[in-house]
Amino acid sequence: MNSIAVLIIGIAILAIAYVTYGRWLANQWGVDPSRETPSHTEQDGVDYVPAKAPVLMGHHFSSIAGAGPINGPIQAAVFGWVPVLLWVLIGGIFFGAVHDFGALFASIRNKGQSIGEVIAAAMGTKAKKLFIIFSYLTLILVVAAFASIVANTFMATYDESGAVDMAASASNATTAMISIMFIVIAVVFGFFVYRKNMGLGVSTVIGVAAIILCMIVGLNWHPIYLSNTTWMIIVGIYITVASVTPVWILLQPRDYLSSFLLYFMMIVAVVGIIGGGIAGGAQMDIPAFAGFKDTLAPTGTSLGYMFPALFVTIACGAISGFHSLVGSGTTAKQLNNERDARPIAYGGMLIECALAIISLCAVGYVWSEYAAGQTVTPTVVFASGISRMVSSIPGLAGTEHVAYSLLVLTVSAFCLTSLDTATRLARYMFQEFWLDPGQSVEDAQGYKKVLTNPLVATIVTVALGIALGLTGYANVWPLFGAANQLLAALGLLAVATWLGKAGRNNKMFYLPMAFMLVVTITSLCFTLKANFAGIAAGGAGVTWCVIRAVIAALLIVLAVILAIDGIKTMAGQNKKSA
Repeated sequence: MNSIAVLIIGIAILAIAYVTYGRWLANQWGVDPSRETPSHTEQDGVDYVPAKAPVLMGHHFSSIAGAGPINGPIQAAVFGWVPVLLWVLIGGIFFGAVHDFGALFASIRNKGQSIGEVIAAAMGTKAKKLFIIFSYLTLILVVAAFASIVANTFMATYDESGAVDMAASASNATTAMISIMFIVIAVVFGFFVYRKNMGLGVSTVIGVAAIILCMIVGLNWHPIYLSNTTWMIIVGIYITVASVTPVWILLQPRDYLSSFLLYFMMIVAVVGIIGGGIAGGAQMDIPAFAGFKDTLAPTGTSLGYMFPALFVTIACGAISGFHSLVGSGTTAKQLNNERDARPIAYGGMLIECALAIISLCAVGYVWSEYAAGQTVTPTVVFASGISRMVSSIPGLAGTEHVAYSLLVLTVSAFCLTSLDTATRLARYMFQEFWLDPGQSVEDAQGYKKVLTNPLVATIVTVALGIALGLTGYANVWPLFGAANQLLAALGLLAVATWLGKAGRNNKMFYLPMAFMLVVTITSLCFTLKANFAGIAAGGAGVTWCVIRAVIAALLIVLAVILAIDGIKTMAGQNKKSA
């Protein structure tokens, strides 16, 4: 199969879906451009700050994308390119984009508060508490994992004598230096746009030029060489500050500027796929269908059966629960006008689907190496496939190394973006847990006033995340895929019950919600089975097998309780409307 056909057909379907189904959803739910959004009614200069649509799209897309839509499709390609493409298109259009759009819309109609508060409004305080506990623990795991990934990307390598290996550490030092300079550029950008009222167009041109300059500088001058632990501590301090800093200082400008890196990466990829295809160098060698079970296992560990593995492995490229936390956590507090909700949430998800299709094309180009287990790290697979396609274009034969380096650097940069967004979201969750429905942080009294203080909530979150990152997040990370998709199912459930209470059409949520609940519960049952086998076998890993089994069992119970409450709520709503 030629990659050009896969890419063009996929993007055409996504574009048609945005124009038709996305518009229909907006009409069904009553999106109203004349209605004030929470960024205006609740404006506080810190979290609630109106953002221009392109700036907010940059934040939202940078936060939800990252490496997710690259990793998932590449890993799931063991089932064949047809199952991956179908899930990305069907899941993205009818599951993920509906989930993201619905979560953002429900949040802006609830003072920009999280999905937890939306659940409270529709299903009660008990359901809210359960959802927030689950979401918060998931976010702690995200903070731990992404902090560790960032530290590993920045850290120096040491030789046998304990001295820094300058040659082996140069790439990491470059990434660290560029990331540091990028943060400085973002702060300066935010100052001039929001405090000096410089035009967004002029500022963008200058900002993008500054990014290019800092990349050139970082590639040639990178004097900072620090250990993994030191970088973990520095990252912890950074995300603490970033979580409580007004969004206009860092969050909005940094994510807006970083989105251009992602757009650039996607443009390079499209040029590579189309140009390489025309030159005869973009053939997809993946089998159309490779069977219902992963017998290839390039990494040495089989994904298992296509159901549920395909739908858990491909999350961000089709549907991801993390998106509902971003949409209802930070994006809703910055949305300037309700008309921006469809392009940012529904459109942003479809752009991510396009990135997932590009990733599929990339692994297809280096399939023989991936299938043989020679090149299996998703970021490396993606960069290798795209850079080789680019270099196959006549006249660009010498660009493979440069293209590869820039692609890896771009993917790495988004880990830091997602990290401090996740920290801010976790801070919101921690604060909302202590509040009664309808309360704000200003209403809290006594010990709740202390616990809902932004700095206190952030310090608790960062301390837990960094500690887990330093001691063993990898032992529970295998549960993240199922937990994240369970979060998506609960997000769909929350929006469906809220829309039902508001008297709006919510039937488009029924099938996605039911399907994702079945997928995640099935996946968790497989996890329970595997860890019970590990416990029975004994050995050094028994303790972590017990921990994973307990967490999986608790997640199943949580899903069942919230599903029953949600079904009862919607059944009652249907009776009233009958």
